Amino acid sequence: MSVRFNYREVNPSALKAMLAFEQAVSSTGVDKVLFELIKIRTSQINGCAYCIDYHVKDLLKLGEPVERALMLSVWREMPTYSDREKAALELTEYVARISDSGVPEAVYERVREHFSEKEYIDLVISTGMYPGCF
Repeated sequence: MSVRFNYREVNPSALKAMLAFEQAVSSTGVDKVLFELIKIRTSQINGCAYCIDYHVKDLLKLGEPVERALMLSVWREMPTYSDREKAALELTEYVARISDSGVPEAVYERVREHFSEKEYIDLVISTGMYPGCF
């Protein structure tokens, strides 16, 4: 991938705001492993190889087995993800593609079986923070 521009130089205040937002989202209480899974899955959907590479490395630094990173694109078929993680990943996919159909009521209900209302909002914000590369 070629670099189109250096946003650190072109607009450092925007980068500073983005990093502050990242810090705010990461301090919501969403489990660190789940937060990385969300970032990886969102990056997969958005087709950002740089972001996938970056967040997979972060996931592995947390001590997660490499299989969990490798099999994330087929999470539905893998027993390595808990029901709670699967609910969050399903929500992630709908939020990442929000313009297609929104989040169906059935998905909302499945997610709410595992997450409080605040946690639901935290998951949505965690997903929405990663629109992909510039």
